[in-house]
Amino acid sequence: MNTTRLSVNINKIATLRNARGGDIPNVVEAAVNCQDYGAQGITVHPRPDERHIRYQDVRDIKPVITTEFNIEGYPTKKFIDLVLEVLPHQVTLVPDPPDVLTSNAGWDTVNNLSFLKEVIDEFKAHDIRTSLFIDTSPEFIRHAAETGTDRVELYTEPYAAEYLAGREKAVKPFTDAARLAHDIGLELNAGHDLNLDNLRYFVQNVPHIKEVSIGHALISDALYFGLENTIQMYLHELRG
Repeated sequence: MNTTRLSVNINKIATLRNARGGDIPNVVEAAVNCQDYGAQGITVHPRPDERHIRYQDVRDIKPVITTEFNIEGYPTKKFIDLVLEVLPHQVTLVPDPPDVLTSNAGWDTVNNLSFLKEVIDEFKAHDIRTSLFIDTSPEFIRHAAETGTDRVELYTEPYAAEYLAGREKAVKPFTDAARLAHDIGLELNAGHDLNLDNLRYFVQNVPHIKEVSIGHALISDALYFGLENTIQMYLHELRG
C-alpha cells in the first residue's frame, strides 16, 4: 500500500471567504474539518497581498490542529518572521514573485544557492523541516541538496498538462527526478494540478513521495462531492 500522505491546501477556502468579506466560510474551521475527515496535513500559502490566506489565519490555525502544518511562500523577511513565530512542522519555499497568480516554476537553485542556504539554515536552527519547490532539472535537484534542504517538492503542472496526451511520457521526468533526489539524500514531496484523474498513476510511478499537497482540484471537487467524501476519495487514490 502506498504511504504517501495527503496535505490539503486550503487557500481556495480563504479565496471564497475574501470574495464576500466577513468570515464565511471559516478558514480555521475548514482546517480542523479537513483534519477530522482524514487529511494528514494542512497547507497554507500566505502571499504578500493576502488575497487568500492571511497572515493571521496562519497564526489562528496552528494552535487548533494536531496534524502536520506546512506553510508555503517566498522567503521575504515578513514571511520568515511569520514562520519563526508560528513554528510549523514544514516550510516549503517557492520562487513566486509578489504578483503571480499561482506558483508556475521551481527554484533555480544554481543562481539562488547562497540565498536559499542562508534562509534554510535559519529555519533548521529552529527545527523546522524545509522543502524547496523545484522542477525536474537534474542540475537544480543536485544543487538543492547543497542548500541543506530536507526535501524538494516536485512541481507537477507539466505532468498534469501532458497526462491525457501520454501519461507514460508525462511521468518519466518525475520518475527520474525522484530517483535522483532519493539517491543524493533528499526526501520528496509533490504538488500542483494533481487531481482525481492523474494522482494514482503519479504515485504508482514516481517512487519515494512522502507527501502530496493538493488544493484547487480538491476544493473544487468538494463542491460536487462534499469535503469529507472528497478527502476520502483522494486518500483512496493514494492507497491505490
